[in-house]
Amino acid sequence: MKFSYKGAALLTVVASALITGCGGGGGGGGGGFAALGATATATDAATSTGTTTDTSTAAGAGAGTGTAAVSGSGTNATPSTQAPASTTPVPNEVIDTSGAIAADAYKATAAQFAKDAGIAYRYGNPAPVDNAGIPTLSQRSDQTMSYHAGTWQVGGPLLADAGLYSTNQAHVGFVADNPAVRMGVGDLQISAVDHNTFSQAPQLPWQEAAAWDGSAGRTNYNVSTYKTAGLTNGDPVAVARCGGRTGFCSTSLVAFNNGLIGTAGSNTANNKGSVKLPANKVPTGIAVTNTSEYALVTVWDTTAMKGQVAVISLAGLCNNCNPYDSTKNGSYDAWYDWWHEWMGVYPGLPNMGNIAFMKVLGYIDLPGMNAPTEIAVTTGFDQFQTALGDKGGEFMGQTYSPLTDPAKRATFSGSGTNANRYAKAGVAVVISKSEKKAAFIDLKPLFSYVNSVYFGNGPTEFTNLGQGDSQWPYTFAYKPQQTPTVISTVALDDRPTAVKTTLFGNVHRAWIGTESGSLRIYGLGNVPTGTTATDVVEKGRVAIGRNPTSLATSKIDPDNKTIEPLNQQVLVASRGDRKIQWVRFSSDGNSGSVVRTLQDSRIVDPIAVEDADNFASDNMVLSIADYAGKKVSNYRYGSVIFASRGGSWSCQPPGGCPVQPTNGVNIEFGGSFAMEGKPFNIRTANVP
Repeated sequence: MKFSYKGAALLTVVASALITGCGGGGGGGGGGFAALGATATATDAATSTGTTTDTSTAAGAGAGTGTAAVSGSGTNATPSTQAPASTTPVPNEVIDTSGAIAADAYKATAAQFAKDAGIAYRYGNPAPVDNAGIPTLSQRSDQTMSYHAGTWQVGGPLLADAGLYSTNQAHVGFVADNPAVRMGVGDLQISAVDHNTFSQAPQLPWQEAAAWDGSAGRTNYNVSTYKTAGLTNGDPVAVARCGGRTGFCSTSLVAFNNGLIGTAGSNTANNKGSVKLPANKVPTGIAVTNTSEYALVTVWDTTAMKGQVAVISLAGLCNNCNPYDSTKNGSYDAWYDWWHEWMGVYPGLPNMGNIAFMKVLGYIDLPGMNAPTEIAVTTGFDQFQTALGDKGGEFMGQTYSPLTDPAKRATFSGSGTNANRYAKAGVAVVISKSEKKAAFIDLKPLFSYVNSVYFGNGPTEFTNLGQGDSQWPYTFAYKPQQTPTVISTVALDDRPTAVKTTLFGNVHRAWIGTESGSLRIYGLGNVPTGTTATDVVEKGRVAIGRNPTSLATSKIDPDNKTIEPLNQQVLVASRGDRKIQWVRFSSDGNSGSVVRTLQDSRIVDPIAVEDADNFASDNMVLSIADYAGKKVSNYRYGSVIFASRGGSWSCQPPGGCPVQPTNGVNIEFGGSFAMEGKPFNIRTANVP
């Protein structure tokens, strides 16, 4: 949450929204319309399958700063010189020795995806805790934040001026100790700039502390309403947000084991759009496109025993607003200017991420892949393209609403002034751990068709909003020409355990981490114009820690991209070696090296890692979901630099407040938050 976003223009939002955005919203309250229980009819996607052999060079990498890892390029690269590590048996294996699905195991594991047994299947076993040679990094003492609940650790002294206040908020997915008490989705404040101080210890958001019991790992407000409505009792499988640009990804989407897909919000963005998949479609992973146009959910079909991807169309709206009614109605507000969001419901178009509407469009079959475990997606589209330069950087929605106005719609077509303000294509990457495969999916048919309806010259079909096949947005059964297709299916020589893609830029890549400790780099061609089968080739490899269970985007502010380059770096959580590594890629994206390694005696079982947004003030904080340790831990790996204020303000440019090193390691421990369960998933963002 923050006071400003991409310029002062966004401070012109209505007073009630601004007050809430400043933290005055208390424990959440309100919410958007829940579109529940409507599931589109699945149609089989046309597919094109191929097989690629892994032949690129893998080079050694180790702990510490500046460790090089040389990579080969393309199909002519030298075969791997790294001896593959022996793999351990997959707990609860779902395929037999011939590679066919073992039906009983498949169904049993699907039912346990959100439990310890499912975590073991998806992420393997933790490494033994051996702290020989591992440091205990320095930690600052907590100071009381007298202006509200919470603590701070860096900067000071406290000043009456709140400054350019901002916080990073997280949604944490965890296996609850007591499912009757906690639903497995909790909220944390990851960092905050506030009154000349910086908070780097994970803690409950101060805006909500007074309204809740304050116990560890409490249930997110939106999620608690789903239980009250009888939609789910918890058991989250995965949590996802849209691509990593400050201010856009207001809410997370949570996939629950019983098929519910719903939002998890904050006190200022808590619309409750949701859909429910059929009982035989069990979610295993979720990803959201760069600007929240679509959610993609990998599923196991326990009837047909096959893997699929559910495609869910999303629309953002003002907070606490009903997508089917623009007037004030009961607990819903009349539509208003919320951070310049659209003043209409436009599923499939860029939005600010406060999702009020969802609809399942259909399912994509995955030929030869029956047990997908993770998914990543990119449209290659930079979210800042939706910011209007002549409006102080505000989001384009309110200015160009409604799209029923022919003149406004025309600006998005051909050579119009807004023709480059929305995604035209995309690619999703799905991995299957058991089957040692990766599938690459072309989303261009979906974007092309939906954009043609919004910005074509015909009737405004998008006004007929609803959950029926022939209501907008149309399902694949009604308009099959929009169905995404599988570009190719790649066979791997090791089990894939994590996947991530670049967001945007000149070089588009997919990164696949494998169990024995290799980060595979795959080409994606020019994603904004469409990825083809000839684009999907392995470009190189980087040696990383064993059993990499999580890859995270490096979220540096674009103004400071020389510090930690956006779209050229990922953070890797290696559960098998109890460490976090920063892998930085070359300018052509075909090679990389480990440039920084985090090990600390406090880290027990790092199963997921997430980098925090750097908005206005640099903070350089990462968060670790420590599964067996039952905690979320923060570490800071660079200086805190407040936006220039002068006078008595601390942490001023250029040097700011540096890290307190330990034996030459330039990383410090920020603090831990004890959970009421075992965290396995964390997503953070700086949100309105």
